[in-house]
Amino acid sequence: MDDAQLKQFVDTMWDDSVVPSLIDYIRIPNKSPAFDKDWVAHGHMDAAVALMANWARAHLARIPGATLEVVQLPNRTPVIFIEIPGQGNEPVLLYGHLDKQPEFTGWQDGLGPWTPVMRGDKLYGRGGADDGYAIYGALTAILALHDQNIPHARCVILIEACEESGSYDLPFYVDHLAARIGQPGLVVCLDSGCGDYDRLWLTTSLRGVATATLTVRVLTEGVHSGDASGIVPSSFRIARELLSRFENPATGEILPEGLYVEIPPSRLAQAKAAAAILGQAVHSKFPWAGGTRPMAADPAELILNRTWRPQLAIVGAEGLPAPANAGNVLLPSTMLKLSLRLPPTLHGDAIGMMRRALTDNPPYGAVIEFEADRFVSTGWNAPDLAPWLEDSVARAGRAAFGHEPAYMGEGGSIPFMGMLGEKFPKTQFLITGVLGPGSNAHGPNEFLHVPYAKRISESVARVLADHLRQ
Repeated sequence: MDDAQLKQFVDTMWDDSVVPSLIDYIRIPNKSPAFDKDWVAHGHMDAAVALMANWARAHLARIPGATLEVVQLPNRTPVIFIEIPGQGNEPVLLYGHLDKQPEFTGWQDGLGPWTPVMRGDKLYGRGGADDGYAIYGALTAILALHDQNIPHARCVILIEACEESGSYDLPFYVDHLAARIGQPGLVVCLDSGCGDYDRLWLTTSLRGVATATLTVRVLTEGVHSGDASGIVPSSFRIARELLSRFENPATGEILPEGLYVEIPPSRLAQAKAAAAILGQAVHSKFPWAGGTRPMAADPAELILNRTWRPQLAIVGAEGLPAPANAGNVLLPSTMLKLSLRLPPTLHGDAIGMMRRALTDNPPYGAVIEFEADRFVSTGWNAPDLAPWLEDSVARAGRAAFGHEPAYMGEGGSIPFMGMLGEKFPKTQFLITGVLGPGSNAHGPNEFLHVPYAKRISESVARVLADHLRQ
């Protein structure tokens, strides 16, 4: 492979074709079905699919025999399914998604979720980094090989539209397309993160997630706080007490022991190695308010907290008026949306443990409602890298970035990985992504670091070439 030609091809492809199309994609408010119940009527998902499919078709014309189909099963979100002919007996499956998280608040002046803005090397807007770039990055890597007449295995690109809702539609497509996918020898996922923008990062594990809504009711309507306080217990205080049964309020540690797993020695070693590379950047990348400190001083412990230990976040609330509209009223109820991150190898009943801790013996006999979301995403722990892949990743990382690659778990979830791990236990995985410091997926000011995405395309191209030769 001519390294200079590869870099020039990838840079030109991104500058002339990928970034302009991503700009159009960011403008489309194609929120995942969990956040847009009327997504079919609104048509934004169809618009995003059409944009990406048309872009891909134009470039697939360079590859004889390549096909693209938009597949949509009844009452389900669509998928883009691309097949590219190749050699050998083991196909490669490349995965990404095109649905987006909701808008969120706090965007800087001049920025917005559906307003694409280039500032230096960063493309701001919702979905560019998570994970709209995936189809572009994957196809660019394959086209770069064809530019140099370098053979590769048959490649299948699968882009779903339900990942941010837990990928509940995806198992049906995996079964529906099983014969066309085949038995992949390598899965490439571009929906993950990176510790910095200086090297290639491989994701070694992912946490699962269980979400639920906790509601505490003490009254059928609000009453004057001067009349009721001291007689009627506060629904907010009861909710706080219930949460303290599940989470240590002083440390943030989750209390049910059944939600912990033994961390493999190899993952402990990788966490320490990643901490040695990143140091204080493990926590300094976050937009801290004032003198707020991280939950531990040791960067390795912070990485393990983020990747292998259960953690609870309160991600939404109802029943609390905005301060400007809050009178002296004792509220009838408090509703909290809970998001519990689960260790990668946990197989226990997380929802059941949450339910028991939060609903048994309610204080004051208050009415407690616990409604679990329909989908629990299990975590995933990658199999050991085959020698050929470990060597290929090392050479690809050095060639693209000038540094050795690094390995680290991620705190988020990609439901597809656990699903594939169960279906294809002997498959090798290359999980990486562009969600690095400051990129802020799901929050305000999300950006795609374009130079890093280019180098990811280069790295994937090299690994695809090596895969066929191994």
